[in-house]
Amino acid sequence: MTKNTLQCADRELRLDSPVVMGILNVTPDSFSDDGLFSNREAALRQAEKMVADGALVIDIGGESTRPGAKSVSDDEELDRVVPVIEKIHQELDVIISIDTSKAIVMKEAASAGAGMLNDVMALRADGALKAAQETGLPVCLMHMKGEPRTMQSEPVYDDVFLEVKGFLTQQIERCLAQGFKKEQIIIDPGFGFGKTLAHNVKLFKHINAFTELNLPVLVGASRKSMIGQITGRNTDARLAGSLALATLAAISGAAIIRVHDVAETVDAIKIANALY
Repeated sequence: MTKNTLQCADRELRLDSPVVMGILNVTPDSFSDDGLFSNREAALRQAEKMVADGALVIDIGGESTRPGAKSVSDDEELDRVVPVIEKIHQELDVIISIDTSKAIVMKEAASAGAGMLNDVMALRADGALKAAQETGLPVCLMHMKGEPRTMQSEPVYDDVFLEVKGFLTQQIERCLAQGFKKEQIIIDPGFGFGKTLAHNVKLFKHINAFTELNLPVLVGASRKSMIGQITGRNTDARLAGSLALATLAAISGAAIIRVHDVAETVDAIKIANALY
């Protein structure tokens, strides 16, 4: 395994240039797709399309993390994600990421075929750190101020960049102390998670500084409210804004770009790679 490779269970993810992670929400209350893929067959068809369009990772989420979203039980989240993970793992040659903060979901998703963990809580939930380490999978640690239900209620920082970078540094150290290897860790500044537009803009301008931690950086800004605040566009009309941010993130050193619109983003990143 090279320095620029993530070992994701039985598959390797090369990060010599930015790769695209496709978002597959199997929830009835996703902010961007109105529950279109909560049915198992619909989820599989969407995964097939994203793989054909160039996604190297599919990120499956069974609990919405949009502002104000309701929490779901362990059993409900498992019922949503495990059958979809099993089906995609059986039928598609793609790395599966599980978007969860729950220890039991991490374990069951890994057993079902997931090759990566993506946690908006950065393994702070009860039992999550130990469970994640036991799976042996790489994990993405994201910064979030507060929790999804209340995170956008007037978030305040003295210096958003220093606070986010400091938080991620602390969580990296926790993981290493638990037995993680450094090459298993990915970081995500958490655009839109407990941050105003001004906070998001400042963080975006500092993406290259996060790469100084010598870990892959994941950027997830697809269709988010910061685009709507800048452009005035509704969620379903934010493709152009999403592509602009994806291209800027790739140029700034991001390793993984998490998006809804895979084909368009793959093309944009190809152009960025060719020029930069």
